[in-house]
Parts: sequence; structure tokens; C-alpha cells
Amino acid sequence: MNRLPHIVLCLLLSLFAGVAAAQIEIHPLPENAPPKPVPLGAHPLTADDAGAWLDGLLPYGLKKNDLAGAVVVVVKDGRVLLAKGYGHADVAARQPVDPATTLFRVGSISKLFTWTAVMQLVEQGKLDLDADVNKYLDFKIPPRDGQPVTLRELMTHTPGFEEAIKNLFAADPQHYLGNAAWVKEWVPERIYPPGQVPAYSNYGAALAGYIVQRVSGQPFDDYVEQHVLKPLGMQYATFRQPLPAALAPHMAKGYARAGAPPKPFELVNAAAAGALSASGEAMARFMLAALQGGSVDGATMLAPATLREMFDYRRAAVPGLRAMALGFYHMDRNGQEILGHAGDTQWFHSELALFPQQGVGVFVSIDGREDGGLRKQLLDGFADRYFPPPPEVAQPAPASARQDGALLVGRYANSRASVSNFMAMSGLFAQVRIEQAANGELVTPDFHNLAGQPRHWREVAPFRWRDVDGREQLGARVEHGRVRWISIDALSPVMVFLPVPAWHSAAWNLPQLAVIMLVFALAALLWPVAALVRRACGKPFALAGRARLWYRLSRVAAIANLLFYAGWGWVAARSDADIASFGSGLDGSLRLIQLLGVLAILGIAAAAMNAWHAWRAPGGWWRKLNSLALFAACLATLWFVGSLHLLSLHLNY
Repeated sequence: MNRLPHIVLCLLLSLFAGVAAAQIEIHPLPENAPPKPVPLGAHPLTADDAGAWLDGLLPYGLKKNDLAGAVVVVVKDGRVLLAKGYGHADVAARQPVDPATTLFRVGSISKLFTWTAVMQLVEQGKLDLDADVNKYLDFKIPPRDGQPVTLRELMTHTPGFEEAIKNLFAADPQHYLGNAAWVKEWVPERIYPPGQVPAYSNYGAALAGYIVQRVSGQPFDDYVEQHVLKPLGMQYATFRQPLPAALAPHMAKGYARAGAPPKPFELVNAAAAGALSASGEAMARFMLAALQGGSVDGATMLAPATLREMFDYRRAAVPGLRAMALGFYHMDRNGQEILGHAGDTQWFHSELALFPQQGVGVFVSIDGREDGGLRKQLLDGFADRYFPPPPEVAQPAPASARQDGALLVGRYANSRASVSNFMAMSGLFAQVRIEQAANGELVTPDFHNLAGQPRHWREVAPFRWRDVDGREQLGARVEHGRVRWISIDALSPVMVFLPVPAWHSAAWNLPQLAVIMLVFALAALLWPVAALVRRACGKPFALAGRARLWYRLSRVAAIANLLFYAGWGWVAARSDADIASFGSGLDGSLRLIQLLGVLAILGIAAAAMNAWHAWRAPGGWWRKLNSLALFAACLATLWFVGSLHLLSLHLNY
């Protein structure tokens, strides 16, 4: 029997079966990320659109505000969408800003790198966010109400430290202390219970950097360079001060104004809190890693779960206002979750904003003493252009609006403050006064600029108000019918405003201060004037013996008081940055002012004896009254010396 046909048939059947199997083979489609919602009316976020918009905003803004230069970087969907430099890194040399290589001081955005280092060590089991930090230190942070400080509190600005600015900056390399020496120089007093009151703290971030150094066994600069900057490919970025020779030529020169001479390179002793120098494109690498679960181009700075823990953590000091994440803070706007950080040095102003749900990040840095609001204008404009708010329907004010507003009327002081040293006087001059208008709206100063125009707020929810001319909100935390504190959106993650106790209110302290200085000025000025008048008229001095002695000593006391107040006025007129830079170089002047204060206090005895003699003598009502006024002014000085800590054995502030 011929088997060839059967063999051919089998081969054909096998071939057809193979073809059929190939035809019905299922290949699953790649899984795509869910589409990102695009708000109605939004512009397309493309390089061309963003570039054209920025080209219309930045050159005009730089010229208007006399600023030397700026850099802006936008990342989107895992890549750099746009990186642009504006103006000059070196005005005299006409060197343009290069977003790839020009370094800017990013100020407190440096803290994000410190928190990244902390979380790396948490991942390795070397740090515990909720352990007493004294476990990792070689000096002691005293407890407050029996409670220690934890790293979680440092990362959320709730350890309770008062403000610390002495030697925050170094005037020159000879006075540069470095992070480790600065945190151990003195420990700020803990003025709030831990974990409760947000009070932005450079000391807290610097302390965390020192803990990284202690636990890792590497200098802080080395650790961040080896474990964050280099792995992310941030070639043009460093915490080192002064700058390494290879990077120094790329540093943008800091300018107060574009037309002014450049300033020396800023030296930040609290390095972990604000010493990073970085180019725009270097910061793009960090943003990309943060938006992509902690990795970029195969390099990992944090595990996805760790980064998610940082983003998802929420501590809202005021209900309904922006919250603090872990290290990052919320900058939410237009219904978009925005996480990031701002940073300011004397000559640079920067901001980093991440839109995690959109896969978008923005970094801007501006060179100049004041940016004239350009940074805020850019970031608000970016959000409004590409992620505009949904349509709003005006809501009637709550029925309790007038009653709620009345509860807030009064004076408030910033939680970021000094209370145990002479810098307490700055809190007296910076109190915020809230009033209620006839229509029930709240009226406040501009929280960002106390000398600016007043702002009006309309209640939109219980104990939450909205700026009638904008979208910013003001809110209050009310407990048991009393205001615990208030804040506004832009500040609420890291600081609040606390009701001022009556004894510290500027409402009576400042007028009292003005009156007593007038009394001292009149007493000091009329002393020689009276002598000249007597000489011109040929009249002898009516006082003799001890009465004459105490009269003259009381006038010396008035002069000592005037000089004492003038000295503190000179200190108060300095900016915080200037005082921070003076550091120990200010100590001699402070001691001289305090010596005048000792003489002023001793002058109370002279004023008292002068008044005693004046009131013993018959007649002379003018002498009686001015001697009593001078004695009262001397006693009032004692009040200010005590309440504002103007005389102290230490010079820590």
C-alpha cells in the first residue's frame, strides 16, 4: 500500500494547525498609565507654550524689579520639558545664565535633600523617626514638658524650638563654622510643646543634618554628595562651602540689584538647612526622581514606599488650610495637590513645586535682594495657565460669620519667634492686628508684607475666610470657644499666629515706649537749654546741695536711657539676615548697649531721689511733675528690660 499520500496529508494538517495556533496566539497589550485629567480651559503644557509664556513674563519681570538673572526648569512625564536661563550670571562680564551649568543658591530647598538623607538612613534601619534624637547625638537637647524631640518633629517643624539666627550666615571664610559646630554652639529654648505648634526652624533642619553625619560616619557634605547628588547625576550641585574649584566659575554672582556691584559668595553655617548651590537642570534631576517613585535613569534615591510615606503624611495646623507633609509642604492650588519647598538667602529666591498627579515639576531661582513678587507671580501663573481652577459658585456666608469673625478680633504674633533673648523685641513690632469691618469681613495687614495694603476676608466656611480679592484663605483653630491660633494658606504648613497676651500687646506697649522716650528726650534736651537761659538772664541755679546733685544725676540717667534705646533701635533696624551675618562680631556692640542699660537701671535711684527732693520743696509744680514723669519713665524701662530680655548674661539669639 502506498503511504506517501498519508504522509503528505499529515504534514499539511500539521502545517495548518501551526498556522492556526499562530493566528489565535494572544499578546497582552502593554499597560498604560491612566490618563491625567486636563482641567477645562487649560493651555497645553508643551515646551513651545511654556517657553513663550515665560519669555513674556521673565524678561519684563527682571527689568521691572532690577534683577540680575533667573532660571526656570519644567519637567513633565519623566523628562525635562523646558530649561531656560534669563538675564546674566555675571552682569559686568555679560555672561548669560545657563540652565545646565549656572549655579544658584537655593536656600531652604536644601532641606529636601537633608530629609532625603534622613529617610535613606530610616530605610536602612539606622534611624527611627519617632525616637528621641538624643539617641543619635553627642550633646543633649533638653526635654520640654518631659517630652523629647524626634526626627518626625524636625521634619514637620514642630520640635518647639524658638528662632535661632546668630551665626546662621558667616561674614567671610575665616568665620565659617560649619553645620556641626553651629548646632552645638548653643541649643535654642523649646518654647512650645513638641508636635503641636508649627514654627519653622532652621536649627531643626541643621540638627537633622548633624544626625545624618553622626549615624552615617561621613561629613554631611560627603554623605549627600555620594548618596544623593552623584547617583542622581546632579553634576552641577554641591553643599560644599566655599565652592570647589571646578564649580566656582559657574556660580551666579549674587546682586542686591542688577545695577549694583556683586556680593561675596554666601556662607551658610547651618549648611543642612540652606547651603545647596545647584543649576536648574541639576534640580530637574531631583524633581524627576521625586515624581517617579524615587528613581531617575536607573538611579534610586529612595524606595517608592518611602517617598509615598513622605508625600502622604499630613499634619494640618489649621483645618481646611494647607498641610505639612513629611519634609515637603503642601502648596495646593486650583484643586491640584502640589508639594514642594521655597528657599531664600540674602541674594537668591527659589521655589520648587511638584504636581505628583500630573507628573509635572517646576523650579525657579531668581538673583536679587528682593524679587518683587516675581516668583509668586510665576508659580501662581503656571498653575492658573495649565491647571486652572474649576468654575466656582458663590456661596453665602455662614449664618455665624459675624460671630465667628468677632472671635478673631485682636492681636497675634508669629510662632516663628524668639522669646528668651533680645530678639523678642522684633515680635513686639511685628504683631498682626485683626479687625472686623461693618459688613462682617475681617480686615488684616498683608501677612507677607506688614507694611503693605490691608486685606479683606469673607467667611466661606466656619472659621475659614477667603481673600475677597484673591483665592488665598485664612483660617483659625478654635478649641473650647477660644482661638488657639490662626494662619493663612501660604504659611500654615510651617507657622501660625498665636493670640498675644494682654501684657505683651503692642496696643499699649508701643505708645508707652514712645511716651517714655519723649520724656527722656525732653529731660536730656531741656537740661542744657535751661542752663543757657539762666546764664543769659543772669539767674542763679535754684537748687543746691543734694537736690542739685540728684537733679544732675537724674539727667545723666535720662541720657543713658536715650542711648540705651537708641542702641536697641540700631539693632532692630538691621534685617534678620544682617544680624545673622554679624554673628559674634555683634557681641561687642551688644555688650556696650547692655552696659548703657545697666546705667539706665541704676538711674532709677537718681530719678527717685530727684523726685523725693522735688516733692519735699514748697511750690515748683513744674519741677514736681517732670521729676515724677522721669521717675515713671525709668520704672517703665525696667518693664521693657525684663519683658524683652534686653539684659542677659548670654548673647545667644
